Amino acid sequence: MARYTGPKTKISRRFNEPIFGASKALQKKAYPPGMHGRGRRKKQSEYAVQLMEKQKVKYLYGVLEKQFANLFDKAHRKGGITGENLISLLEARLDNTVYRLGIAPTRRAARQLVLHKHILVDGDVVNIGSYSLKPGQTVSVREKSKSLEAITTSLSARNARQFNWLEWDGKELAGKFISVPQRDQVPEKIQEQLIVELYSK
Repeated sequence: MARYTGPKTKISRRFNEPIFGASKALQKKAYPPGMHGRGRRKKQSEYAVQLMEKQKVKYLYGVLEKQFANLFDKAHRKGGITGENLISLLEARLDNTVYRLGIAPTRRAARQLVLHKHILVDGDVVNIGSYSLKPGQTVSVREKSKSLEAITTSLSARNARQFNWLEWDGKELAGKFISVPQRDQVPEKIQEQLIVELYSK
């Protein structure tokens, strides 16, 4: 499975956001990476700003270029507001939902759990992180995987994260994908309109 395997802190510093989770480097080095990171930066062009936003969202959700382009095309054909459709499609991914439910501490860790067949959808094993959930479907931890240290540690630090489109059952270690989230329910700082403008060129 193709995925980004390069330096994580470098990416977080480029966007000045914890793309791959909390990082002390963002506090210690609050400037972009590279030998000119501290120096004066010329004003970015409109295209550069749009491209940066697209790259940020790709890294955030762990989606590669071709996958992202396909998702955008699907969002565009769906009707309605393309940018909001795109965010909804990204949020409906199985790996993202496993992360949102608190079963894994990061989206990357969630993808690993899915890939290694620790996650069930409606009682069946699904090992494809990009699997798109539909409202009413249930995501649960496989019975023999409930004692996995990675899962128990993540759930103990869950801090009762609540998302309106998800329902969590702590006893069964299962969550329900109630509905596709609305844009204002998604907490990430994303300017999806910039991405729409980029693909419209």
